[in-house]
Amino acid sequence: MAEKNIGTVVQIIGAVLDIRFAADSLPNLKNAIEIDNNGQRLVVEVAQHIGDDIVRCIAMGATDGLVRGTKAVDTGKSITVPVGKETLGRIFNLLGEPVDNLPAPETEERWEIHRDPPSYEEQAASNQVLETGIKVVDLIAPYLKGGKIG
Repeated sequence: MAEKNIGTVVQIIGAVLDIRFAADSLPNLKNAIEIDNNGQRLVVEVAQHIGDDIVRCIAMGATDGLVRGTKAVDTGKSITVPVGKETLGRIFNLLGEPVDNLPAPETEERWEIHRDPPSYEEQAASNQVLETGIKVVDLIAPYLKGGKIG
């Protein structure tokens, strides 16, 4: 079993945390770090290496009650969210946790939140007109479904 990369919280300013790790095991940028905040799981994301073996992180939740000296564990990967047919019509937070009071979907695949956008060829194009029900708008400035308006 691989040894966990554990750091220590050295500064907290609102949603910004500074965490010190060993010099030879600084987490990569955009890595997720998990912190046990009084029984609550807090996930932070590495935003910057600021020197002296310290990384600056952005909290993805409330930091109330968090104190200096708290242990932080590097997950070794970035934040992921579930994808697939099971997620269609569902509402998730940034961490991929459902917020629609339904059980978590059992998906086989999770994607990182930081990824390249799909190429132009991969994007679905639609030539259907969105009928607004306002005759003047539909006649003079018809809107395409899936396109930007405004």
